[in-house]
Amino acid sequence: MNANSITIFEKAPVPKAVLQNAIPAMAAMLMVLIYNLADTFFIAQTHNDILVAAVSLVTPVFLIFMAVGTIFGIGGTSVISRSFGEGREKYAKKVCSFCMWGCVVVGVFMSTGFLLFMDQILSLIGASVDTWEPGKTYLTIVALGGPFILISNCYSNILRAEGHPNQAMMGQVLGNLLNVLLDPLLILAFQWGIAGAAIATVIGNVAGVGYYVLYYITGQSALSIHIKDFSLKENICSGVLAIGIPASLGSLLMSISQIVVNAKMAGYGDMAVAGMGVAMKVTMMTGMVCIGFGQGVQPLLGYCVGARLWERFKKIMRFSVFFSLGLSVAMTGLCYLLRNSIIRVFLTDPSAFDCATTFTSILLTTSFLFGMFYVLINALQAMGAAVQALIINLSRQGIIYIPALFILQAVLEANGLAWAQPVADLLSTALVAALYLWTSRQRMGEKI
Repeated sequence: MNANSITIFEKAPVPKAVLQNAIPAMAAMLMVLIYNLADTFFIAQTHNDILVAAVSLVTPVFLIFMAVGTIFGIGGTSVISRSFGEGREKYAKKVCSFCMWGCVVVGVFMSTGFLLFMDQILSLIGASVDTWEPGKTYLTIVALGGPFILISNCYSNILRAEGHPNQAMMGQVLGNLLNVLLDPLLILAFQWGIAGAAIATVIGNVAGVGYYVLYYITGQSALSIHIKDFSLKENICSGVLAIGIPASLGSLLMSISQIVVNAKMAGYGDMAVAGMGVAMKVTMMTGMVCIGFGQGVQPLLGYCVGARLWERFKKIMRFSVFFSLGLSVAMTGLCYLLRNSIIRVFLTDPSAFDCATTFTSILLTTSFLFGMFYVLINALQAMGAAVQALIINLSRQGIIYIPALFILQAVLEANGLAWAQPVADLLSTALVAALYLWTSRQRMGEKI
């Protein structure tokens, strides 16, 4: 870590330090959002809402690759930032290399599994006769690029651990921008439809990986991805996975729960599936910005934990919680006001539009809590509180959310499937706040 990064982490005014790290992370997540929206947007320009339904069905499965990448990305970021705070740069270098080669090995195994069990996966997610073939085409192409998706999502996090948020952002921006530019060419001009969307996604991730690999092999980083630095000793593997698995469980369970939602929503028709998919994308606009803010703050907090700068830790947390709350309130209000205009961009079928409008209004009722939630969960990860982070991630998208789906559907039918998320958001935010207060008092030995 260079002297300028140490100055930012230790001495810069808190608002400057937070925003300097968080804005690039938020910009990177906005690019992730844009490229997620781009596939659906350009597919929608074919005026075939069945293809929109197919994309909605397979997106949660694709997101599993991204979630596994965050195991190494978030786990590696937490361990590396604390190692820098403790002055253990050689250890941090080994952790970085472990994350690279871990992504390669796990990515190859995942891709192979997806290709071998493709039909079973499509049956599980509720693909209909109409959505089966386009869904299979998309997932087959994406699975071939699995290792690149893992690496790209891993290193968009890890570069922030050594105080290089702009470089972390650039890798994501490059990949996502290329994806967005290729979408209209491959989907519309070449008329490859859903296959074009999948190819653009894979090429974008390959480009992002190329940027990160070039960054490391040209010596711009104090860290390393070289195989000679790879190690499983000194608790490197367990340290990364102890934080990374709980952190990624939120994303993994989000994918699984969306698969459950889509499978259950398929009982109400393909247009209901399309409507729910678009409603989730509208809500994602607030969620992705807040996720980026939380991820941007985490390296600052992790450094303070490693260096035992508890007063600075508390100042960063106070600023971050209030700023993120205001941000999520503003984003939620904007999404609510523009919801009909946004939905019309993606859907043409009247029944799909009506479903999307209703579901969006429901999902937005608690999205104002996203900012505070993601700051608190990243603070737990920064403190190395693996068990607490595991509890939260299991609860929000699993223990609370999935039972709520079944209970509320029985009472409210399709609308109940939408209301399950606000219920989970409200209860999990209260839980993360309680666990953060308890954990921080334990770590600091005092009340905040």
